[in-house]
Amino acid sequence: MNGLAPPSIGQMLTWDSSSLSPLVLLGAVLALWYWWSMHRVRARGRLSPWYRTACFLAGCLLLIAVTGSKVESYGNELFSVWMFQHLTLSMAIPPLWVLGSPGLLLLRSTSHRGPGRNVLALALSALRSRPARWMLHPGFTIPVFLFSYYGIYLSPIFDAVSGLPAGHVLLEIFFLTSGLLFIMPVLATGPLPVRQSYLGRCFDLFVEMPLHVFIGVVLMMATKPLLTTFVNPPPEWGVDVMQDQQLAGALAWSYGEPVALVVVVIFAMRWNRDDKRMNAAQDRRAEIDGDSDLEAYNNFLRSLSAAERPETR
Repeated sequence: MNGLAPPSIGQMLTWDSSSLSPLVLLGAVLALWYWWSMHRVRARGRLSPWYRTACFLAGCLLLIAVTGSKVESYGNELFSVWMFQHLTLSMAIPPLWVLGSPGLLLLRSTSHRGPGRNVLALALSALRSRPARWMLHPGFTIPVFLFSYYGIYLSPIFDAVSGLPAGHVLLEIFFLTSGLLFIMPVLATGPLPVRQSYLGRCFDLFVEMPLHVFIGVVLMMATKPLLTTFVNPPPEWGVDVMQDQQLAGALAWSYGEPVALVVVVIFAMRWNRDDKRMNAAQDRRAEIDGDSDLEAYNNFLRSLSAAERPETR
């Protein structure tokens, strides 16, 4: 007996201090570090857009909420609740963290002397390393992100891992990591070992979106439970396993689409902004080159005029 009351929104939102996930600690530590780093940067007179702070801290709060409330406990029993956790970890939190630009904040807030210099050197060397280049390449990030849906749910992997003592947390870490690896090359503004063109990043987004939706259709259309982990919820809850699986599929289909739409809109706005900047820079260079050409042409005409003048005695 798990000691949980029948599931309800109120029950799930209750704070659960009996079995805190280590991801709660991760969210709290990252939030405190970001706030302290922002304070250091502002104390030096450097300002950062407010939305970066809001996005990063919102991601930390989401992580704490989805792993520190009773959602974590109900996620061990109900496929629909677990799917909500999965989608939040892989699709909602990573974009918020990336939009917070923590890499740039680390570079600006860390001292370039003493121990801080060693921290920056370690961070930059890790970022420029071959494993980082490999892990952030779309040939790796897209398959891993899609595997986190198709490979996990349409194979025995989920049941095997979730049966381990720390299996639930391991799966959460995997989904959070796969979401970060996918979205970093698309939305990150800081230094990256692999920087795709906007066209390439656009292609990555539109490859992922329909395939992500289709897993929801697969779950809704299935005629039998796909995972044995969720086939025996407490009988007093009166949960229909197939209806719960269909709800999980509906979440996979509907939850991700608004998030993906927001990401696409932000991506398109950045693409348009950077195109305008590049065009303006090209126009300035063309204007400077044009002035130089005109001056050279005028000098040539003056030299011809001087050559045609009769010599004076």
